[in-house]
Amino acid sequence: MSEDALRIGEVAERVGVTTRTIRYYEERGLLGRESQRAKGAHRLYGEADVVRLQELIRLRDLLGLSLEELVELAEAEEARAALRGQWAESATDEERAQIVEAAIPLVERQLELVASRQERLTAFSEELADKLARLKQRRRSLSASRRR
Repeated sequence: MSEDALRIGEVAERVGVTTRTIRYYEERGLLGRESQRAKGAHRLYGEADVVRLQELIRLRDLLGLSLEELVELAEAEEARAALRGQWAESATDEERAQIVEAAIPLVERQLELVASRQERLTAFSEELADKLARLKQRRRSLSASRRR
């Protein structure tokens, strides 16, 4: 095992998730590829895997994404990364224009997912604000009736 390779338990501890979560993310294609590992071999991870897992957990927690949405977001990000690689290798404006055209729907879909979550959070925030206003009104009414 190389010095920078981490076992699944070490990664789980660093990221703050269970080993089962990591295995599940692998099964769903979000992290590494089980096919890259020989059957029965230890799962070994590099720093890039740790960073990717941290980002996935951050997105999951921050946006409250379902696993399907997380997969979709991650796939779009991977496609964008591939396009960035093509951009660096492209020589003509025509090639770069094609790359930009391919990237636009990927970013639009990512933005749709984020906007959808924002709308739900805004609606929930408004509901809570209404509840709080009603509770404070009730408190004022009760305080006024006790003083009589």
